[in-house]
Amino acid sequence: MRAEEPAEGAGGSAASWTGRRVVLRAVSGQRRLITGASVLAASHQACEALVPVVIGVLIDEAVSTGSVAALVRWLVILAVLFTVLSYSYRFAARGAERASEQAAHRLRIELGERVLDPQGGAEAGRLPGALVNIATEDAKRVGRVNGAVPFGVAGVAGLLVSAVALLVISTPLGLLVLLGTPPLLWLAHVIGRPLERRSGVEQERAAHASGTAADLVSGLRVLKGIGAENAAVTRYREASRNSLAATLRATRAQAGHDGALFALTGGFIALVALVGGHLAIGGSISIGDLVAAVGLAQFLLGPFQIFSWVNGMLAQGRASAERVASVLAAPPAVAAGDGRLPQEVTGRLRLKGVTHGALHDVDLDIAPGRLTGVVAPDPAAAAALLECLGRDADPATGSIELDGVELSGLHPSDVRAAILVAAHDADLFEGTLWENVTAAVSGAAEEKAEDTDPSAAMSAGVGRALTAAAADEVASTLPHGVDTTITERGRSLSGGQRQRVALARALAADPPVLVVHDPTTAVDAVTESRVASEIAEVRRGRTTVLVTTSPALLAATDRVVVIDGGTVTAAGTHTELLHTDPAYRSAVLT
Repeated sequence: MRAEEPAEGAGGSAASWTGRRVVLRAVSGQRRLITGASVLAASHQACEALVPVVIGVLIDEAVSTGSVAALVRWLVILAVLFTVLSYSYRFAARGAERASEQAAHRLRIELGERVLDPQGGAEAGRLPGALVNIATEDAKRVGRVNGAVPFGVAGVAGLLVSAVALLVISTPLGLLVLLGTPPLLWLAHVIGRPLERRSGVEQERAAHASGTAADLVSGLRVLKGIGAENAAVTRYREASRNSLAATLRATRAQAGHDGALFALTGGFIALVALVGGHLAIGGSISIGDLVAAVGLAQFLLGPFQIFSWVNGMLAQGRASAERVASVLAAPPAVAAGDGRLPQEVTGRLRLKGVTHGALHDVDLDIAPGRLTGVVAPDPAAAAALLECLGRDADPATGSIELDGVELSGLHPSDVRAAILVAAHDADLFEGTLWENVTAAVSGAAEEKAEDTDPSAAMSAGVGRALTAAAADEVASTLPHGVDTTITERGRSLSGGQRQRVALARALAADPPVLVVHDPTTAVDAVTESRVASEIAEVRRGRTTVLVTTSPALLAATDRVVVIDGGTVTAAGTHTELLHTDPAYRSAVLT
């Protein structure tokens, strides 16, 4: 489990323009939808603003004069206005929501591609749950900006129509609205700054709490096994309380933001109504004009409420956009070289003076087509070796060569196509056992689908891999054999069963170079001996590296290398080392 703490407010200062440009592109990619929704929303607000104007005219031309024809005419105009504003709002809301969802979807795709990029780096310093939170909640908040923009445009349109109508009714009223609106908008922006700042912290803390929960759930069995449930609960409680405190601060900021804006807009509208009433008493405007002015003053509450909502969405969207951009702009863990491997990879590995993590000046030559064991009593040294061979990281000094080509000069995807590193804690995914084993075998799923008999459908390679990993025994105990659905991360299987299926998946991929880390720690001794001999047979002629301290596996290797204290201290056969190297004997037999 990992326990990284996010820096408060992280993202804003770390996100480069590259990440922000991707966010802007995702949001602005829906310009046609936003434009259409904006036109329709503006039409809706314009019609809303015209309703009190038409009612005022109706009073002056129909009610005051008693003209039935004028009454019918203006009622028809009112009906048309309501019809237009109703349909405009419906389709504007639909277009805005679509633009919002499509922008969020595009951001999720961008984030997924960045996280899955072979060069890595996006996950550095972030819990998996935090990345999920950014790809869901933050992407959604950024997408909402697209949904808010059309209504912001509509609010402006409503204000302009109201101002023009008031100018026609009375120049002082029109000027009051036109000159009073910009300061109100500026004050709304100033009031929204605390909300933006606290929304960013809220999302950071919520993401960390989600990541902590996911981390604890994934290691639940281990926690129970070592009796660390109380420590885990304490850890999650602290993260949850921090998240709650940040949420309450953001909620208070939201309440203060909304309350302040309502007070400002309410005072402004009262001022407009007061001026209009004064003009009506003085005879400067008619009764119908007064009704229209009061109606427009009340209508203005709508655009200002829209501005309040839009401003809140923009504040939250900016904070989330910084977090999204920080992931998209994360520097890669390794560079993408332009070198090329030979068309036929023989699998000769050479480490020259490699220093990385717990490794120090390691020189190692792994012959092609051989089964080599690596014993590293220090787990950190084993982890560092796996990172370098899988090119999850490049060594600080020294070089690693595959068939004479440095790994640092290759693209990570080319390295991983030639060297498959099967980690000790490799996860299974939700799907059938067959789908898990054949995940990296092109055409295997199609072959399986064409045959109704699961055993007959197995290709020779996949069937051999299942047998070699003793995963055929796992399949025989499941209700539907290889067609049995496995739950997320293989939680429906025991630890030993998961290990066997994961090993079968690695063997079925049949890469030129296979590096396996402790593949049998959860299986019984009889099965382990069988797996050891089967791996040697199924990988005959292919370069295979077993990073393990299992004597059964090491006995099946052609050569064993000992890395102790971060350096290579011994090499030879398993039998030789048992007799000549006390450190090896201690690491393997105890």
